[in-house]
Amino acid sequence: MEDLKKRKLEETVGNGEFSSVEHLRSLLEPLPKPQLVDLLARLGSQYPSIAEEIKSVASADPVNRKLFVRGLAWNTTSETLCAAFSVHGEIEEGAVIYDKATGKSRGYGFITYKHMESTKAALKAPSKIIEGRMAVCNLACEGLSGSSTTPDLAQRKLYIGGLSPDITSEVLLNFFGRYGDIEEGSVAYDKDTNESRGFGFVTYTTVEAAKKAIDDPDKTFGGRNIIVKLADSHRNKMMQAQVSPAIPSMPYPVAAGYPQPGKPHGGVAPVGYAYPQALGSYPASYPSPTTAHASYASQPQMPYPHQVIGKKDATGLHPVTPAVMGGYPYYIAKQ
Repeated sequence: MEDLKKRKLEETVGNGEFSSVEHLRSLLEPLPKPQLVDLLARLGSQYPSIAEEIKSVASADPVNRKLFVRGLAWNTTSETLCAAFSVHGEIEEGAVIYDKATGKSRGYGFITYKHMESTKAALKAPSKIIEGRMAVCNLACEGLSGSSTTPDLAQRKLYIGGLSPDITSEVLLNFFGRYGDIEEGSVAYDKDTNESRGFGFVTYTTVEAAKKAIDDPDKTFGGRNIIVKLADSHRNKMMQAQVSPAIPSMPYPVAAGYPQPGKPHGGVAPVGYAYPQALGSYPASYPSPTTAHASYASQPQMPYPHQVIGKKDATGLHPVTPAVMGGYPYYIAKQ
């Protein structure tokens, strides 16, 4: 059958029935992308030479063959990473990314396959356990905008607290796998000691599975009572705990005898002051200092009884002794 198709193709070429490239391009340009993809797929399935050409063009750009892998254990090496992903096909390049200053793993790496088919096969099962931790991959050109950043991620990602130190990521995933398929998850480890920090995270593929894990009344795991809740709510609680408390308002001290804000004046007005103090009208013209001094008659000093000095008035303050300047008494504030 294949020989018959090939012979018909050769006869067509010999009769000169093929159009020029320019003519074919003009016919294909108006077609939408889904229709073009369907056309090339049917041609590739019928003619092996076209199929090989499609594969060659698709694999030419490494962007379509490069994977970003996150969630790696701190002790995972580039050799271990490549060995885990080699099951999907030949690897052209693969490496774990290390911090230049400390020389320690940054918890992620990259895998570039030789053929695009291998990349597609790896993306069909994006989660895989590598050295006890579940790693997740997506196309490197997508960055972190893969499946784990869907709008319902906040309802699928759980915080698991109160874990025993001997609980590994693999044990954690096996235990919580009974509620549904897990997309990503691991125990949180210390970068320096590689020891468990007593908590971890599990991201389910569906919101329903996450609800089952939360609603399960049995919260015992590894001989301990554990905490299971949405990771987003735990994050918000931690952020609120880090915010410093508000500074309490302190009342401003006001001397006795003066009205406090919001409170009626409850004492006797201080000596020498009247409430309220009326403002006099300004004269149209001001006399010179000499004229003003002459227009006022000299007044004798007003005596004050000695028994007032040293005694306190109703406000609890000592009366102020008046002084005289220019025949008029004025009051000196007590220092």
